[in-house]
Amino acid sequence: MFMSFLRENKVAAGLLTIIRLVLGYSWFTSGFGKLTGGGFDASGFLTNAVTNPVTGPDGTAVYGWYTSFVEGFALPNVGLFNVLVPIGEVLVGLGLILGCLTTAAAFFGVIMNFCFLLAGTISHNPTDILMGMIIMFAGANAGYYGLDRWVLPYIRKTIFKKEDHNAEFTKKPRLT
Repeated sequence: MFMSFLRENKVAAGLLTIIRLVLGYSWFTSGFGKLTGGGFDASGFLTNAVTNPVTGPDGTAVYGWYTSFVEGFALPNVGLFNVLVPIGEVLVGLGLILGCLTTAAAFFGVIMNFCFLLAGTISHNPTDILMGMIIMFAGANAGYYGLDRWVLPYIRKTIFKKEDHNAEFTKKPRLT
């Protein structure tokens, strides 16, 4: 019942638009600030994620696999992350603000929020994850008052077009 409200109701589409705009603005301004602020460098953040990992009550690292990923892949490729993080934040923000590929934008935003959480940064990440998940659960209705209203049907029609080779066999017989 709630899911059908979230996925089909126009009032829900309006509420989702507000959530989308707030979350999108947050993502966009964060990424834009990194792009225009004179050189974003993630090395300090990544180094801190390795030297001060999230620990449990017994003092051991809770997400050792993530710490290993940061140490073995992210830090050696910090230049790549210095480009991908701000561009990703701007694209997620634009997708949410414009309501274009909204579900994908929310998905990638949630993934980035989880990465920040796994590295030990709480900030507003939990609320961003919650809002992103609500947008993802709503599906296309989250972008109804946005570009998705036109973009998604176009993508379905042009990219995912399916030919029904059994069309004549699947037609319902006419009653005469």
